[in-house]
Parts: sequence; C-alpha cells; structure tokens
Amino acid sequence: MKIRGLTRTFGGRRVVDDVSLSVMPGQVTCLLGPSGCGKSTTLRMIAGVENPEAGEVRVDGQVVCDRTVRVPPEARSIGLMFQDFALFPHLDVARNVGFGLSGSRAEVRARVAELLERVGMSDHIDAYPHELSGGEQQRVALARAIAPRPRVMLMDEPFSGLDDRLRDDIRDETLDVLKQEGTAVLLVTHEPAEAMRMADEIALMRDGRIVQHGAPYNVYNAPADLAAAAFFSDINVIRGEVRGALTETPFGQFLAPGLPDGTAVDIVFRPQHVRIDFDRGGRGPHPTAETGTPARGVVTRARFMGAESLVEFRMDFDGSILKARVPSVFLPRRGTALWLMVRRDRCFVFPRR
Repeated sequence: MKIRGLTRTFGGRRVVDDVSLSVMPGQVTCLLGPSGCGKSTTLRMIAGVENPEAGEVRVDGQVVCDRTVRVPPEARSIGLMFQDFALFPHLDVARNVGFGLSGSRAEVRARVAELLERVGMSDHIDAYPHELSGGEQQRVALARAIAPRPRVMLMDEPFSGLDDRLRDDIRDETLDVLKQEGTAVLLVTHEPAEAMRMADEIALMRDGRIVQHGAPYNVYNAPADLAAAAFFSDINVIRGEVRGALTETPFGQFLAPGLPDGTAVDIVFRPQHVRIDFDRGGRGPHPTAETGTPARGVVTRARFMGAESLVEFRMDFDGSILKARVPSVFLPRRGTALWLMVRRDRCFVFPRR
C-alpha cells in the first residue's frame, strides 16, 4: 500500500497535512503519536469512510482514492480492526467470522474453521460474543478481519481494552497471523512501547504531519527533535550555547557541529544513560572521553520500580532536577551527595525552540 500527500481540514485546521507512507506486504508500520494528532483521520481516509481533500491511496498499485477516483470501502481489499471489536451480538463465532464471505457454504465453513484454529478459538465456534472474554473477542475479531484475505489491515488501537499481561500475548499472536497471511499492516497507537514491540517501521506523527519515519531502533536512538525524544521516554535537558561548534556545560563540552556561534541549544539525554559515582570528600571521579566531566547532585527522591530504580537529583550547578535509572536496587537516602556523568554517545544536541 502507498499513500501520498493525504490532506484533511476540519474547521479551518489541517488535521492531516501532506501525509505519505508505504507499507509492504507482511510489514507492520505503526502510526504513532499523541491523541488528536491526526492518526485516526488518516486511517479513515485510507479505509474510505472519509474523503481526503488531496492525495491518493494505492493498494497493490491500483488507485483506490484520489481527486477523481473513490473506490467504495468494501471494494478496497482493506480490513479494519478497532478497539471495541464490533462483533455482531446476535451471531455466534462461526457466523461472525464468516460474515460477508463469498463462496459455497462448505468453502466458507472451511475458511472459518481454518482461521479459528489459527487464533486458538476452535472450541468456541458456537459461542456468542457475550460468552467470551475480552481476549477471546479480540481473537474472533482478528479472524473475521482477515477472513476475506485483505491486502491491507488497518488497526486503530485494537489492544487498548485488554489488561497488560494479556495484551502482550494477544499482540504477538495477532502479528504472527497477519505476517503469515502476508498482509500489509498499518497500526495506530499512542503508546511508544506498543509501537516498539510491534512495528517494523514507525511513523511518528505530530500536528497532522509525519515528523520522523524509520525502523524503531533509528527513531528511538536518533530522534528528530527534543519532542520526538521525549515522546519515547523520560528525558533530562540541560541548556547551553554554541561557541566554535562546542557547547560548554557543567558536564564538560558537547559537540554541536553545523550550528553557528551563539545558538542556544538543549542537550538531551535519557535517565538510563546517566552514570553515578560516590562522593569522595567533595570530589568525584576523573573526567573521561566516554562520560565527560562529572557534576555533583544531591538525592531528592529514590524509588524502586521492579527491574530498576529511579533516582532524582537536585544539581549543584543550577538547582535543576535530573533523573537517573539504575538497574536493580539502588535507593540512596535523601540528601546523599553523588556525582553524575553522561554518556556522550547517547546525548542529542538540538537548537532550542
């Protein structure tokens, strides 16, 4: 599937602004962003339930939507899955999955049986939706969505109604089935962890536009700007000014290539990339090329989070609060002085906006 230049305006505001994407068969692309950024509107235009003002949608090379062509939703070979599952309450599982399938009764029954076995619901073929758990309803909804063998599957936060433990299992099972079918999947979510877990590619959306697009590793480790970095995790920010392609800070110098002298910058790093060392009579460890110059802070709070501990510091140099994530249990007392260092290869320098 390819979409190019999709645009939609509501009330004089562009909620989708020149969005372009490609999703290959067997690939999962996550359209990720905060609520209200235009993700669901983009999905509705692709599905055909809403018309774009500009742009086009192609499925297997065929135009299904542009300025002159408007293929109806049911003829686009596009499947839909939403968070409410939308099963027919008066139909049993078999008839829900087989609804709308063409062919003989035997062919439909065989396709239904095949899909229910693949999603682990064969024993519930005669059950009604109200007799199923949320996870079971989601499996039936998946089977129904892929029954007609759509070339594209659009998924709008389909797992948000499930509890955390069940959600991971259902997501993994759903991906396996869709990849086996060779379906191109476009998944909408506002949860970065879900996008990282499921996606082959992530398209980060903000204010109607795609601001970054790439593999999860690249989007996470090379964010386009401060807001992109902050969307994926907690961040620490210290401020500086460029002089000779360098920014001087209490943590030492940071490279700022390509930025003119006098540019105000934000230096961004994640809490897990902060290293901690003990205070030795008011002195810290020696500077290194990897972690730069240590800066002293005083513990204001420490919390055990399960697999790690989160420690907050008030820094001596400006009174700001910085956070560090430490594996396992590390709970220094409030008021303890410690030295912090920052991994240079995990820092981002952005012009301040």
